[in-house]
Amino acid sequence: MLGWIIRRRLAAFERAFDYDATYMRQMLETSRSGFMRFGSIMKMTRHREDLPLEAWYAAKIAATLAEDCGPCTQLVVKMAEQDGVAPAVLRAIVAGDAQAAGDDAGLALRFARAALAHEAAADTLRAEIIGRWGQRALVTLALAIAASRVFPTVKYVLGHGQSCSRVRVAGVDTRPGLHTAVT
Repeated sequence: MLGWIIRRRLAAFERAFDYDATYMRQMLETSRSGFMRFGSIMKMTRHREDLPLEAWYAAKIAATLAEDCGPCTQLVVKMAEQDGVAPAVLRAIVAGDAQAAGDDAGLALRFARAALAHEAAADTLRAEIIGRWGQRALVTLALAIAASRVFPTVKYVLGHGQSCSRVRVAGVDTRPGLHTAVT
């Protein structure tokens, strides 16, 4: 019964976001306990305190792009679109243009990329984030970045990862920026 409910939810998720969740079904069929533990990460992906929506999505997209999974990046962009993030902001984030992304998204984008690259610039950006939004926002960024990396990693390990060459934002193809830090 539980498997039937989960499969229905996965199918609904696929329809809602035009996303192929084959790797999740593979996990469910192979190891239900593994799938359930994987599913618990979903709570972490939804955590957001004291951080503007655009900044939250900028960090998620930067982390997903760093893992080079096109379908995962497209999924996060679609979620951002549904949550009302402006297409121009999303295009700038995907392209890696922190200046065009705006103050909030630009700061989160620069920070995420610097943190993922283990660059010293992350320290300065972290201080700016704490000064602007506080410690809870920093925790939000940490969880958003970490959780966003899990899905592409699992997909690639299971043989379902696909490189990121283009992302559609509001019907327009956008070429992803370099996967290196923006300082």
